Amino acid sequence: MNIQILKVSKNSSALNVEWSDGEKSNFNFMWLRDNCPTAHDKDSKHRMFNILEVSPSIEPKTCKINNEGKLEILWSEGNHTSYYDQEWLRKNCYTINNKKKYISPYQLWDRSLQENLKSINVEHDEIISSDKGLIKWLELLHYKGIAIVKNTPIAKESAFTVLNRISHTRETFFKTPFEVINIPKPNNSAYTAHALRNHMDLPWFENPPGYQFLHCLINDAEGGDSSAVDAFAVADYLRKNEKEIFETLVNVPLKFRDKDYTQESHRSFYGPAISLTKDEDYNDIRFSVATMDALDCHPDVMDKVYKAHHRFGNLLHDDKFQIKFRLEPGDIFSFNNRRLLHGRTEFNPNSGHRHLQGYYMDRDEIIGRLNYLKKIKL
Repeated sequence: MNIQILKVSKNSSALNVEWSDGEKSNFNFMWLRDNCPTAHDKDSKHRMFNILEVSPSIEPKTCKINNEGKLEILWSEGNHTSYYDQEWLRKNCYTINNKKKYISPYQLWDRSLQENLKSINVEHDEIISSDKGLIKWLELLHYKGIAIVKNTPIAKESAFTVLNRISHTRETFFKTPFEVINIPKPNNSAYTAHALRNHMDLPWFENPPGYQFLHCLINDAEGGDSSAVDAFAVADYLRKNEKEIFETLVNVPLKFRDKDYTQESHRSFYGPAISLTKDEDYNDIRFSVATMDALDCHPDVMDKVYKAHHRFGNLLHDDKFQIKFRLEPGDIFSFNNRRLLHGRTEFNPNSGHRHLQGYYMDRDEIIGRLNYLKKIKL
């Protein structure tokens, strides 16, 4: 690193550092002690030092840049000296990092994606045979929230091979894979021939599955075409154009409930339709007309909540935002379940067979695998 520390000074609670490029940093004493390089186990990298065992008044007795170019601090407690690499300090400087403008990784899209559906396709064999293909898939999933894997085998449970290129799947009471077919006495509307409105799967979980993979084995029936909408893009439209509705959707929790009659468990959860990250970016879209429970909002806001929900729901089905396509045998429709809502048209089970197998995976696995592959490829 060409940037060096020029000057170190001390105030009542922190070290002030001036860098050779003119930047200034403030390093809190307890933060420095907590992040001493010796605080972590050399193998597991877990922090072994317990910051709770020092007093809040801990401070450097002396501090200097030593002959090896490291920031050297002799602490007032514990007879301990810490040595900090300048490059590490600069990379982890929260003063500088908090001044940086946040840039969202998400590439929002609308109906215009319909004109270039090939841009979200990735070949099964490309993923299987190379990390380049796997990275392409993961980037589509992370940045656009949607990808269609083409030309996969159509044997039952054959999607495990390509999914395991990412990580392990997430098990739910629907089992893995779950069978998306028309069955008698269904315990979920997905297991019917009815049309499905655009929705998130399992919104009544505290932490709904991050990604979903629908592997098309057979699709011979009339109807049953798929739809998808980037709900982050719809939320962004409301944020920019209809602020009161947006704020209502962010701030008022809705109630969702599992209505599966086969379960010996009552699952329900309160969550806003739109949740944001610490950087005010989009985190989750929790929307499902089918599984929203009877709302119990305060009477003063009930009318406002329903009007906001009504507006949001209609935009989520507006042809300006959604795309429509037909899955072919061998396609794996892959998407961020907490961003992209999916649905289908009604199909005629007497005209042919329609069989998808579904899998879930946590969002951490997609992002973590992508970050790992990018790091080792650099």
